[in-house]
Amino acid sequence: MNIVILGAGQVGSSLAEVLANENNDVTVVDIDRLHLQRLQDRLDIRTVFGHASHPNVLRQAGLEDADMLIAATQNDETNIVACHLAQIMFKVPTKIARVRGRSYLDHPELFSSQFDEKAINIDLLISPENLVTEYILQLIEYPGSLQVIDFHHSKLRMVAMRAYQDGLLVNKQINTLKKHLPSAIKTRIVAIYRNKDEIVMPTGETVIRAGDEVFFLAEPRHVPAIIAELRQKKEKPSRNIMIGGGGNIGFHLAKALEGDHLVKLVDHNMQQAREVAEQLDKTVVIRGDISDKDLLLEENIDEIDLFIAVTNSDEANIISGMLAKKLGVRRVIALVNNQSYVELIQLNGIDVAISADSITTSHLLHHTRRGDTVKAVTLRRGAAEAMEVVAHGSENTSDIIGKTIAQIPWPSDITVGAIIRKDNVIIAHRDLEIEAEDHVVLFLTDPNSASAIAELFATSEPSWFRWN
Repeated sequence: MNIVILGAGQVGSSLAEVLANENNDVTVVDIDRLHLQRLQDRLDIRTVFGHASHPNVLRQAGLEDADMLIAATQNDETNIVACHLAQIMFKVPTKIARVRGRSYLDHPELFSSQFDEKAINIDLLISPENLVTEYILQLIEYPGSLQVIDFHHSKLRMVAMRAYQDGLLVNKQINTLKKHLPSAIKTRIVAIYRNKDEIVMPTGETVIRAGDEVFFLAEPRHVPAIIAELRQKKEKPSRNIMIGGGGNIGFHLAKALEGDHLVKLVDHNMQQAREVAEQLDKTVVIRGDISDKDLLLEENIDEIDLFIAVTNSDEANIISGMLAKKLGVRRVIALVNNQSYVELIQLNGIDVAISADSITTSHLLHHTRRGDTVKAVTLRRGAAEAMEVVAHGSENTSDIIGKTIAQIPWPSDITVGAIIRKDNVIIAHRDLEIEAEDHVVLFLTDPNSASAIAELFATSEPSWFRWN
């Protein structure tokens, strides 16, 4: 696929790396020569220096031959204009724009994926801030979760949890799980990570150890019961929550949480703190430095169940998160985009580090895949991936339809987790047969296997239909 990315910032760079590694033809446009040079030094891509919304620059980037434009600069207007020009000048098939401004996001009628002379032709608007907010809210729904991913309109959910020493399943084989759960609850453990990065491909005989990071699939209503088997005790919901940062993410988190939780929000900017306070009903808004120990003590940090650091500074989020943990907060979530800080975080007690870039990249990934991939999510900072792929065709045109899971030559680093058939969830087993239009959920310990999956799910015309 020929893809043009506008913007070599964190989101654009992350996308360029993922897409280039999947053998796409990638061109990146930016006004920062240093950023472009750094990308070109480590990736097999083409770069163009210039303003992303200038017609001559878009032509130089090869937009007339592009299959997709991803406008991911820091400027909303630049992204919108570039997508508009991509349509009227080059008829680019797919146009995606990163938009942060609430005034744009609140008026979707201004944009259309279909030709409409009254609307700007953009196929998909993405807001990293909205995506991060939704991601954090899912983590809050399941106390102790490390990652939560929905498939097929939330019919199926993948959850990553840490197994604790006193959990009922710890030091036991996976096949004993069904003995501890009601018969109506079905689940499948699709991967286990041990000692940070050691991958264990699970079988029924695999023994779960304390500290393992366990990925399992289940229907959302069954997730709490499964979590209870992996944890030493049932974790209390986070009642008292403190949010560091009153920007878009902090504000929308407070707005979503203040109805059912006791929320405090801290921001160092007086004007922003005042504006946020005027728009929130129950949240206590405090003007101050979130990494100020005296402030945290004054606000009874030891009574806080969950601390969420989502300022614009990675350093402030890390320092305040580590400080909150030291002062007695049970759980800490921090927004950290710089991947070089991840090791530091793992060693210093922050429970979950989330990256807006990784979340945004995951949201876009399935648009760049061959075949009918309806979801593709990067896991463990890009080291693994979960996919939802639709099986099309018939036994005559497909290599997988009509065959059981055991008969299909899957790559060795793939786990088939479940099938969603006509909105019904079927947990995978070796004798389960694939039918047309099944949504197959897979776990890939190597994202490079995505191309092999695309080939497996590809369809071809039957031999009697082909010209000789």
